[in-house]
Amino acid sequence: MNRTLLLVSAAGLLALGALMVGKPTPPPPPPVTDTSHTVARPDEPDATVTLPLVTSTPSGGALTLSGKLSGAYVQTGTSEVFAWLELKAHPAEAGRRVPVNLALVIDRSGSMSGQKLADAKRAAAELVSRLTSEDRLAFVDYGTDVKALPSRPVTEEVRAELLRTIADLRDDGSTNTSGGLAEAARALRPYLREFRVSRAILLSDGQPTTGMVRESELYALVRGMRDEGITVSALGVGGDFNEALMRGMAEQGGGFSGFIDDSAKLAEVFSRELDQATSTVARRVELELRLPAEIQTVEVMGLPATREGQLVKVPLYDLAGDQSVRVVAKLTLATGAASGVLQVLDARVRYVDVGRDAVADTGLKLAAAVTADATVVRANLDKDVRVHATRALGTQHMLAAAEEMKRGNRQAARGLLDNARRIFGTSASALSGELAELDQTEAAYGSASDEEEVRRESRNLYKKTMKNFGTNNAY
Repeated sequence: MNRTLLLVSAAGLLALGALMVGKPTPPPPPPVTDTSHTVARPDEPDATVTLPLVTSTPSGGALTLSGKLSGAYVQTGTSEVFAWLELKAHPAEAGRRVPVNLALVIDRSGSMSGQKLADAKRAAAELVSRLTSEDRLAFVDYGTDVKALPSRPVTEEVRAELLRTIADLRDDGSTNTSGGLAEAARALRPYLREFRVSRAILLSDGQPTTGMVRESELYALVRGMRDEGITVSALGVGGDFNEALMRGMAEQGGGFSGFIDDSAKLAEVFSRELDQATSTVARRVELELRLPAEIQTVEVMGLPATREGQLVKVPLYDLAGDQSVRVVAKLTLATGAASGVLQVLDARVRYVDVGRDAVADTGLKLAAAVTADATVVRANLDKDVRVHATRALGTQHMLAAAEEMKRGNRQAARGLLDNARRIFGTSASALSGELAELDQTEAAYGSASDEEEVRRESRNLYKKTMKNFGTNNAY
């Protein structure tokens, strides 16, 4: 619970009390959850403790996992604690380029006409020019119907045919996103064993209008592709695509998402996608959080997660050398014992190590002492994790504000931005950059004069939330 929610809750209780005058006295409220790990008291000095970082020790794997809790102690009863984790890829071997099995999936529907399609064709041609005979490429274009050139090694002869096909593309029809992805999967599937990295790069400028149109269907499609070994990146271009859909497909597919206002930047984005694919060191990355019985609820902030009993699974994106991802998890505990040590979290990452072409894993365990003394809890809070938790809580309000901007609800959007500002303000010195970005967002949003400018600011805010949540898989 953050300070803003506490203030709102208090105001609501006062209003309720005024309405209850002359009525029977209500029962006492339930015990207040300990929120010391995020909510600072007005007279409380800043946390100064830095807890030791717990780091996994993989034997030759591509990834290292590090993490710590927001405090060395948890309080008896109902309380909150945060876990901060960072997964980092080791540097790629110098001069090593991974051959890739690619499918380029281009939207050529009617809405792509003009400059967008021209820039998409130019970007596709540049990507084709960078591939070598060690790589395979299938080229898929879709409107209402789906057309494809089969997957082949990119010899000079094949390259020439690909370039001719790209040059001849014409806009036509609706947006059959699922058809394009399904065709890409068919083209890539026969070569999954031969290649250590297989990736479908999807480009679209709009909402799916034929084939699968529901988000749940498209997410299931790309999740199935990822489970087979095909990474899916989802790139949106222009002003009308669905940011949440593109982001969701990339999250479920283990790839990157792109929010590209200016189609002239497509060539740069395609080039970065190729660099990402050819320098991948870990794919099919998934974080598992095993919870003790004392954990009641868990929220992985800013990332999709599924829970089965006391096991939480978080799919993550493919990692190239030196790339990383940060994860903040909010845990609610119900602790009965007044002493002893509680293992709060058993975190493990499973992935395919591209260099060794083998399944690998690495993990760590995070524990805290249990105490009934709130003073001890507050005296042993980690200053860095508290900031990470505060950033994540404020960013949730930023994300909600971006959605309200898209809906045209200016009052609600501004209210949510103000909430984010108050939350960040509890760690103002550490989150000065986030506060400055909020100032810029509010100024640009306030001066937006038409729907297109509002949508652009919504998209910019959406991109800022991804950075704040600790993910680095967006353009």
